[in-house]
Amino acid sequence: MNRRSLILAPFLAAVAAVAGCASVPAPTSVADTLTARPEFSTLAKLVNDAGLAATLKGPGPFTILAPTNAAFAKVPAKTLSELAADKTRLQAVLNFHVIPGALMSADIKAGNVKTVQGGNVAISRAGAFVTVEDGMVTQADIKATNGVIHAIDTVLIPPAPRR
Repeated sequence: MNRRSLILAPFLAAVAAVAGCASVPAPTSVADTLTARPEFSTLAKLVNDAGLAATLKGPGPFTILAPTNAAFAKVPAKTLSELAADKTRLQAVLNFHVIPGALMSADIKAGNVKTVQGGNVAISRAGAFVTVEDGMVTQADIKATNGVIHAIDTVLIPPAPRR
């Protein structure tokens, strides 16, 4: 190596390290990841309104079937306002989107998976396509420090409890 290479090598290594760090966001909890991503702003607001943000910042691990803003746009306004007015029902709906443990898309097999809410959701995978109930996973395996998020194009509404 010549003298110029010896002087430039550490500088170039430092630039490469900084450039690499700048493009990779620091890992955060599933709650913080939802808040940081614009496509989940409706879900993040509802999680906060329901008082579930602290739980989703906890140790987990959690798998979040995260409806995007476009998914919430398909829900009738009346349904959303009823959920906003009933914190217990809102918590049930949101917990229906949470699966205990970290379930990566490659590990999904066809069948029912129990949610934190207590109900089951049907999931399956055919090649690269993952379905959840009648919806599709539009982006899989968004990693967080305490779990994983899968963006879905549908809001899952559990059956109302029997009285």
